[in-house]
Amino acid sequence: MKRIPRPEHPRPQMQRDQWLNLNGTWQFETDHGKSGRARGLFDERKLDSVITVPFCPESELSGVNNKDFMECVWYKREADIKGEWLENGRRTLLHIDACDHQTEVWVNGSSVGTHIGGYVSFLFDITRYLKEGNNIITVCATDLLRSNNQPGGKQSTGFYSKGCNYTRTTGIWQTVWLENVADSYIASFRCTPNIENSTLHIDALCVNAHGQTVTATAYYKGHETGSSQGTVSGKHAILEISLYELH
Repeated sequence: MKRIPRPEHPRPQMQRDQWLNLNGTWQFETDHGKSGRARGLFDERKLDSVITVPFCPESELSGVNNKDFMECVWYKREADIKGEWLENGRRTLLHIDACDHQTEVWVNGSSVGTHIGGYVSFLFDITRYLKEGNNIITVCATDLLRSNNQPGGKQSTGFYSKGCNYTRTTGIWQTVWLENVADSYIASFRCTPNIENSTLHIDALCVNAHGQTVTATAYYKGHETGSSQGTVSGKHAILEISLYELH
């Protein structure tokens, strides 16, 4: 079996048991005329080439190694979904940790959302589009760098790298992964230590959890060093843990 590139969980502090890394071989096609939607590339038809995700098509590691301008590219792969992921009260999230620049995603031929911005991660809740067994995920990325209507960083607007401007990065360039969560879940959290008071302030961003209780427990080398509870108000739960020990 071919090794999955970058197999590690991209958010180790938030790793849940039920997740699936989608890096590896995807179908791939450069859409020179930006006509892929009209031609139905989001349906079950195969694309004309392959690519290794999460490496951009300009890179050698992707297997494409095309340094020319690609204003629109398409990706497609199959994902096997277990029945337990589709049980009532479970949600499946599709994470794309970076895709340059404007992205649209389809699951089994249905559009699940769009995102603009090539430098930040984003996700879509794809629960209602899934079925048990084989599912087809399609991604289209449009990157109009030379239009001057989008951020370009130090990507070169000429064919060659020049000065501090380098060869472009088009499409997917960070890990793509699936995550299965409860209907109410913690999406992210921020921890701020107060060393003088031996406390830890936590702001947890929650989904579908207003009025529910969040419990946080701190450990040091396997033994508990403090615990706290907070109630979700809107989308946030604010907690402060008083620590028995300070290290």
